[in-house]
Amino acid sequence: MRFAVIVGLAAFSIVFAQKRTVTDEEVLRVHRSTLLIDTHNDIPTEDAGKDRPLDARLDISTHSLKTHTDLPRLRAGGAGAVFFVAYVSAAYVGAARGSARAHQVIDTIRNDIVGRNAKDFVLATTADQIEAARKQGKIAALIGLEGGHAIENNLGLLRAFHQRGVRYMTLTHSNTNGWADSSGDINDAAITHHNGLTDFGKDVVREMNKLGMMVDISHVSDKTFFDALAVSQAPIIASHSSCRALANAPRNMTDQMIQDLAKKGGVVQVNFYCNFLTNAKPPHATLTDVVAHIDHIRQIAGIGAIGIGSDFDGIDCAPEGLEDVSKFPNLTRALLERGYSAEDIRKIYGGNLLRVMRAVEKVAAASK
Repeated sequence: MRFAVIVGLAAFSIVFAQKRTVTDEEVLRVHRSTLLIDTHNDIPTEDAGKDRPLDARLDISTHSLKTHTDLPRLRAGGAGAVFFVAYVSAAYVGAARGSARAHQVIDTIRNDIVGRNAKDFVLATTADQIEAARKQGKIAALIGLEGGHAIENNLGLLRAFHQRGVRYMTLTHSNTNGWADSSGDINDAAITHHNGLTDFGKDVVREMNKLGMMVDISHVSDKTFFDALAVSQAPIIASHSSCRALANAPRNMTDQMIQDLAKKGGVVQVNFYCNFLTNAKPPHATLTDVVAHIDHIRQIAGIGAIGIGSDFDGIDCAPEGLEDVSKFPNLTRALLERGYSAEDIRKIYGGNLLRVMRAVEKVAAASK
């Protein structure tokens, strides 16, 4: 059996080492056939590299040189759905400020992105609604919550966020919170850590399962990841993570983590941040580096484990060739040249994530 696996991987490497010729017409045809879902876009809080002021309105209707994201470029890039992120920085920890900040960013998503651009966006909370938006010629706007400290150790606040449309929560950001360890400070002796998830943290995961909210393990420590994977009855996601084997950053996932997540039906949504793509020449990275991470996940965990979570407008260095949301057709070309089929690309771009969403929805329905 071991010999067969080695032979299989060797054959895979040989096939994918050959670059085939792809026409513009093929790229366009395949790209248009996909339902492209980007699971992590930070435009709701982006303001020239700082948190958007609480009273500032967001206008993404026209092209902006200051951001990675706007409506014209989303259309040019063929976006089918975007998880706009309600990011709550560690600066909002304490004094009930985390939940307030999260609600303010959710307001930005619901009112400024969707409400002011209703001809182009529709708020979606289910896999079926994403597909319905596509049929209407609209971009599905979904909400992710980044930073578990925003629930302020209160399951009632978690439920309130779900009611407002949040469909995944990143258990931590770069800071360890009261119930889950983060990869961002795991080696900081001044921080009190929990050895993964606390009992309450496990209750958070169980409650997310009941609600139908995806568990997102980007930013968590390795032990927190394994705890969340063990507790969750539904598949979990990494909304914006890449491979530690190719870029040795604690935010990235080890091969074992990727394989274990895939065995339980989860998906790794590849992050485009230069420092999470390559160790070679930070902060420079290219489209080829993104494809390398996709290749690596496929080799160790299969095509069903791959998704896209760009982290656009949450990063200060995007790869050459994938500089903003309009450039996704470049990735389609690169994948076709590497030998990926149209069906492979449809799975990577959205099919795998829709499968996870439906599995999460099924677990929630069974718990009622």
